[in-house]
Amino acid sequence: MVLRMRRRTAQASVFVLLLLAIELLDELVFGVREAAWPLIRDDLALNYAQIGLLLGIPGILASLIEPVLGILADTGRRRAIILIGGVGFTLSLLLTGVSGSFLPLLLAFILFYPSSGAFVSLSQAVLMDADPARHEQNMARWTFAGSLGVVLGPLALGAAVSLGYGWRTVFLALAASSGLLVLIGLRFRFANGASDEETPPSLRETVQGAWRALRRREVWRWLVLLQFSDLMLDILLGFLALYLVDVAGVSEAQAGIAVAVWTGVGLVGDLLLIPLLERVNSLTYLRLSVVLELALFPAFLLTPDYTLKLVLLALLGFFNSGWYAILQGRLYSAMPGQSGTVLAVSNVAGLFGSLIPLGIGLLAQRYGLDAAMWVLLLGPIALLVGLPRR
Repeated sequence: MVLRMRRRTAQASVFVLLLLAIELLDELVFGVREAAWPLIRDDLALNYAQIGLLLGIPGILASLIEPVLGILADTGRRRAIILIGGVGFTLSLLLTGVSGSFLPLLLAFILFYPSSGAFVSLSQAVLMDADPARHEQNMARWTFAGSLGVVLGPLALGAAVSLGYGWRTVFLALAASSGLLVLIGLRFRFANGASDEETPPSLRETVQGAWRALRRREVWRWLVLLQFSDLMLDILLGFLALYLVDVAGVSEAQAGIAVAVWTGVGLVGDLLLIPLLERVNSLTYLRLSVVLELALFPAFLLTPDYTLKLVLLALLGFFNSGWYAILQGRLYSAMPGQSGTVLAVSNVAGLFGSLIPLGIGLLAQRYGLDAAMWVLLLGPIALLVGLPRR
C-alpha cells in the first residue's frame, strides 16, 4: 500500500512537471520570437503593418476557435484536445523555421495560436483543477515557469546566432522539443478535476454554463483587466526590440540585452511572488505595482540615455510581476469547476485584445513607433480604475 502511494505521488509530481514544462516551452518560443523580430524583419523584408498583422490576425482567428475548444474540454474530451493541440504546436514551429516570406509565416502563426490554446492553456486548466483552493499560488508557479522560458529564449537565440546557426535553427529545435513533450503526454489522462465516477457535463450544459458566466459582472471584470494588463506584458515585449532599434537608435545586440534584462528581472519577480502571495493580499500588491508602472513607463519612453532606459526597463519588468498570475487566478476562482470554460470566455474577451497589436502596428506605420508606444499606458490606467477596492 505504501509503495503504491509513493508511485502515485511520484507520477503526480512528474505530471505537474510536464504541465509546467509545456508552459516553459510555450514561453521559450515566445521569448525567441520577440527577440528575433529584427532578424525576422530583415530576413523576410517585413514592414510594421505586416508585423502588426502577424501579431493580430492569428490572435483574432484563435479567439474564434479556442472558445469551442474550451467548451469541449469541459465535456470530457480534454486529453484528446490537448494532445492534438500539441501536434499542431509542433507543426507550426516547423513551418515557422522554414518560412521564406510573409504569407507562410502568417500561416504558421495562424496554426500556432489555437494550437497553443489547446496544448498550453488547457494544460493550465488541468493544473488549476489539481487544487481549486490555491488558484493564485499555482498560477504564480505557472507564471514562473513561463518567465523562465522567456528568459531562456533570447539567450538560446543569441547563442545560436553567435554560433552561426540563425533564428530558423532555433525554431526547428523548439519543434523537436515540442514533439518530445507530446510523446510524454501520451502517458497521462489530463483529467478535468472530476472523479472517475462523475459523469462529465454534456455539451449543452457546458454551453449554458459559459453563457451564465458571460452574464456575470465579476467574470467580465477579470476578463477586461487581463486584456488591458497585457499592454504592459506581452504586447510591450512584442514591440520592445523594434522600439529600441528603430526609435532609441541602439544596436540589435543592445536591444537583445534589454530584452534579456526585462525577462531576467521579471523572472526574479515571478519567483519572489510565490512566497509573497502567502503573506500579502494580492489586490493590495496589484494596486501598488500599477501606480509604480504609471510613473516608470513614461520615464522609460522619455529618457534618451540607454543605460537609464535599461534601469527603468528592469524596474518595469519587476513591478509588473504577478499581474497575469493574480488576474487569471481570480478569474478561475470566479468560475469554480469550469476551468475549460475559463479558456472559452477568455477568448471571447481576447477578440478585443487581439486587435490591440494590430492597432499599434498601424499607428506605428502612420505616426511612428515612438508615438504608438504611448498607447501602452492604457494598461495600468485600466487596472487602476477597474481593480476592486476590497
